[in-house]
Amino acid sequence: MDTQNPSAPLRARSAIGGDKPPSRATAHPQHRAHPTAARPQASGIAHENTRHTSRFTVIGNHLTQHQELSLLAIGLACHIQSLPAGARADIKTLVARFPEGSTRIAAALRELETHGYLRRDRERTPAGRIITRTTSCNQPGATRRHAPAPNPCASGQVAPAEPQPDASPSVRATSVRATSVRATSVRAPRKLPHPLPAVPHPAHPAPALLQRATNLLVALRHHDPRLLLTTHDTAHLAPGVAAWLERDVTPTAVRHALTSDLPPAGPRRPAALLAHRLTALLPPPPAFHAPTGPPPPLQNCDTCDRAFRAPEPGHCRDCRAPQYAA
Repeated sequence: MDTQNPSAPLRARSAIGGDKPPSRATAHPQHRAHPTAARPQASGIAHENTRHTSRFTVIGNHLTQHQELSLLAIGLACHIQSLPAGARADIKTLVARFPEGSTRIAAALRELETHGYLRRDRERTPAGRIITRTTSCNQPGATRRHAPAPNPCASGQVAPAEPQPDASPSVRATSVRATSVRATSVRAPRKLPHPLPAVPHPAHPAPALLQRATNLLVALRHHDPRLLLTTHDTAHLAPGVAAWLERDVTPTAVRHALTSDLPPAGPRRPAALLAHRLTALLPPPPAFHAPTGPPPPLQNCDTCDRAFRAPEPGHCRDCRAPQYAA
């Protein structure tokens, strides 16, 4: 009985004031179910945030936590929304900026187009070039939430983003300026070139006759540099010149009819002027003379060996024409 146990608990002290511990019946349910829940969490992300005052972009969680976009598409959308208006965002520029290749970046851009965060429109400039205009949308579904109107990024309408009411004036101004939809310039109407007037055609368009007409048209630039014709214009005008040559008009006469009395300042459309003259000044066919005797005998051309009628051997009419022109 005189031996003491030092490990035996002492008599419970009476509670004083507010030091009384909560009983099992009044304790918090969470404390009863999870005795260690009040301890600091050992895993998970912890945020250390500092308020931005300059050079920042407001991006919604609907983009950064999107369930269907890939990580590359989300990052690319954040980069594009942070760019100033007028910056280039084509595939070539993005490939030069990031280590990803063109295939992955093109796939990410298509993802953003599918979900309404990006729109790329092909337009023709007044100079005739075809360019691609990129429009970044920071809230693809903003119009649907406010009114039953079509998606501005899907229909081409421009809807300015509204700033949050609890943001400061500087934050609102930066948010609207950085994440608003870029306005698309008005498409200039495409000016189609007027077609050339029709020209007469020969009754028998032989290849040699058309070649002579083409050579005559090509040589016009040596007489007047303003009559330099394109390949398309030459092919269009060649049958008209062949119709003149078929009517026994010499190449010199055809050249004179096409190049004389040109405007002092030069023709604005040389091919159209020549087509008009070939049609308006077309001479009539030569008069028909009935043969008074037997036809001349057939001769073989000394150059092309083609048969032709002539009183003496020599060259046919097609082979004699270049000699006359020279």
